[in-house]
Amino acid sequence: MDIEEQVGTGAGRDGMRAIVGAPGEAVIALDFDGTLAPIVADPSAARAHPGVVGVLRELAPVVGAVVVVTGRPAGLAVEYGGLEQVPGLVVLGHYGAERWEGGVVTAPGVDPGVERARAALPGALARAGAPEGTWVEDKGRSVAVHTRRTAAPEEALELLRAPVGELAAECGLVVEPGRLVLELRPPGVDKGAALTGFLRERAARSVLYAGDDLGDVAAFAAVEKLREEGLKGVLVCAGAVGDAPVRELAERADVVVAGPEGVVELLGALGERIREFGGR
Repeated sequence: MDIEEQVGTGAGRDGMRAIVGAPGEAVIALDFDGTLAPIVADPSAARAHPGVVGVLRELAPVVGAVVVVTGRPAGLAVEYGGLEQVPGLVVLGHYGAERWEGGVVTAPGVDPGVERARAALPGALARAGAPEGTWVEDKGRSVAVHTRRTAAPEEALELLRAPVGELAAECGLVVEPGRLVLELRPPGVDKGAALTGFLRERAARSVLYAGDDLGDVAAFAAVEKLREEGLKGVLVCAGAVGDAPVRELAERADVVVAGPEGVVELLGALGERIREFGGR
């Protein structure tokens, strides 16, 4: 892959050149589900693409940092991805509310609104007429309502959007929509804030961020804002094979690739380009 040919914008090409030219000042930031791991009906069955660990192990020693930013609990992302094998990796779980680093997870206490929502959701879904196959995923620091297993997933999602939103408001939470999922979580916690904080912590001069879903819009917006402040950035939309990428991400991305396989290919090409440039 000629990596520069994959980048469709001037800002993205500037970002890629900055990463290749000064990799020690760069951060490689990645979503997990849909970006490193294929989307599956049961989130507990998600596992990283077989090429992920290898390509990250090659990149990690030559860039400033590799970070995974996910809505999952940080420890689960590490377990499901085999990511403990990546040297120096940081995982920001629960949209940045948790941090895994060096095998240790640090986090504040659970928002009491999540506890209230967890208890109230079964009744709220029953009153809303949630169809068979609707299920609730308890993430510990958030709860998510999935409709992927229902007979008509999109229709079920629309049916539940308003009642789930009302419950979230009553509990002091916000709703983060995604592909066939509505997640209730504390306000002020999103991938944009998590990514911005990490980039500032590492004094990064450039970043590549890859994501595939609506939860990644905040991270895209953060990179766009930081570009205005001088950061060089590359935005990657990981559209799943056979499934159109989220339109808002695709329209804002510098690069669109085909799911986790495309992400692995892109990162592999980036690593090769960094090694070639360093050998000059």
